[in-house]
Formats: sequence, C-alpha cells, structure tokens
Amino acid sequence: MFAGVAELVDAMDSKSIVRKDVRVRVSPSAHLMKSKIIGIVGPTASGKSDLAVKLARKFNCEIVSADSRQVYKGLNVGTGKITEKEMQGVCHYLLDVANPKKKLTVTQFKKLGERAIRNIEKKNKLPIICGGTGFYVDTLLRGAEFPEVPPNPALRKKLEKLSTRELFNMLKKLDLRRSSEIDKSNPRRLTRAIEISTKLGKVPTIKNIETRYDILWIGIKPKKEILKKRIHARLLSRLRQGMIEEAKRLRKDGVSFKRMEELGLEYKYLSYFLQNKIDLKEFETSLEKEIYKYAKRQMTWFKRYKDIIWFDSSTGTNKMKIENTVKNFI
Repeated sequence: MFAGVAELVDAMDSKSIVRKDVRVRVSPSAHLMKSKIIGIVGPTASGKSDLAVKLARKFNCEIVSADSRQVYKGLNVGTGKITEKEMQGVCHYLLDVANPKKKLTVTQFKKLGERAIRNIEKKNKLPIICGGTGFYVDTLLRGAEFPEVPPNPALRKKLEKLSTRELFNMLKKLDLRRSSEIDKSNPRRLTRAIEISTKLGKVPTIKNIETRYDILWIGIKPKKEILKKRIHARLLSRLRQGMIEEAKRLRKDGVSFKRMEELGLEYKYLSYFLQNKIDLKEFETSLEKEIYKYAKRQMTWFKRYKDIIWFDSSTGTNKMKIENTVKNFI
C-alpha cells in the first residue's frame, strides 16, 4: 500500500512546496498551533517498523518511511522493506519512489516527505515518521540545514581512483571531526565530505532551525546482545528470502556494481560477492559486522536528540508505556 507515489514524485518539481512549507516561520508563541507528528527512530533491527504499524492502527496514523535505501524500487529483501502483509492495511509513504540507478538527494526526499505529511494531515490523521537514516530525519523534521556545495566533477574523477581506506585517510586529514562521525566504508559519503571540506575548509556542523512540527520522539533501543542476535537472524532470513537473487535482478536491470557499492551495506557486499571478490562465508561474516557497526553509528547520531524518549524493545513490557506516551501526546 504505497500511497500517492506518482503524486509525490510530481511534487518534487512543485515550487509551492518551498513557498508554503520550507519558508514557514513559527514563533515560540505559536507552539500549540504546530502540527503534531510522531518520530520513531533507532538502530536497524530494533523493531521500528512493527511498532509504527501497531501505533498507526491504534491511533489512526499513516507512516512516512525515512530510510535512505527503501526509497528505491527493487531494493526489497536487502533493505528489509516492509511487505504489504506486514503493513496490515496501514498506508505507507516514500517506499519505491526512486530509480535505484540514480541517487535521490536529501533535498528531493525533504520535498517528498513534506508532501506526504500534508496528504496525511488532509485526511485528519497523524503522521508517523519512521526510520533509521538520521540524515533524512534531521532534514525533514528538525529543519536541518546542510551546506550548499555544488559537485566538483574534476575532484570526483580523481577520488574515484582511490580506495575507501585512502578516501577515509584523506578526510581525516581535512576534517578530523567529520571523519569521526562518517560511515568510513561508504565511498559516496566520503567523497562528498571531502568535496565539502575542500571547498569550505571543513564540513560545517549541521544546524537545526525552527520547524512547524510538534514532535513526540520515540527511540527504540534493544540491549546490545539482543540487537546482535536480531541482526544475525535477520541476515540469515534475508539470504533465505533471496537477497542474492535480488542483487542479480538489479544487475540485469542495469544497476552497476559501482552503484551497488554506493548503496552500501548489503548491496555493497552483494556486489563484491557477485564479482567473486569474496566467497559466501566471507560475505556473511563481513556483512554482519558492518551492519552492527552501522547500528552503533545510528545510535551515536540519535543520541544528539535530547528530547527522545527511549524504550528498550528487548522486552514486551514497554508496549503499554509507549501507547500511554502517545495517548498523552495526542
């Protein structure tokens, strides 16, 4: 039930979005007039999607996905994209809205997300923004502003010849702070950070501006050992569901190995496996380690949010607490 896909894509070129949403100013005295939104965040495999569906069914909500890879068509098994059955009739937005051969920019995501929120509000329903991509969440809900540095084709051509390790070491010399936060195994993000650092001297700290939303932040955080077990079990499950076959279909549809590496995590290691750079055993062990490292980076990102109410999803005792929290908010 992927709602309003065509309508959302059309909205990417709509100038009215900028006029009506991005430039809205909300004074502190207008706090009570802000649109209410629930934000569900946390590391991968923590159970965010399941919780979002349960809350949506109970409190008349619809869900906007904030996942940087589930926006792409065909990236289903590898990303653990929620299925029609798992949605349980709840309307979901921003799944399958982009071509995997091309990068969806954070600006495009913001426009699509704002359009989705308005569509939900027009139905007199409450939007739930659910996802683990902090970059997307910050942009959509926290009014984050990012540096406007245009692409540097000449620099990118030079950086393409470097290994991921070399890119990381270069960024470390240019901007130590940014290198401590970034996914050092993601060549696309490393390249972009180097590009910005070269232009501005360093990657500026993300700034948040006043937004038009009154947000209830719910953070889902399983215990460390439970999270590791979930990541392991989910990886094995995805392999049984046909993750490798999905990667072969993507290749057949024209997604290059380079692009698969840019998509990161599962697709990066699938590209290595399909090119016979690693065997199946190395694929499983290396990928599992990378997914857990990614989960830790997600937690580092979301710990910056001082207004998140954290719940341990390792036990079922928090379900009532979460529901009561939402009830009091709305």
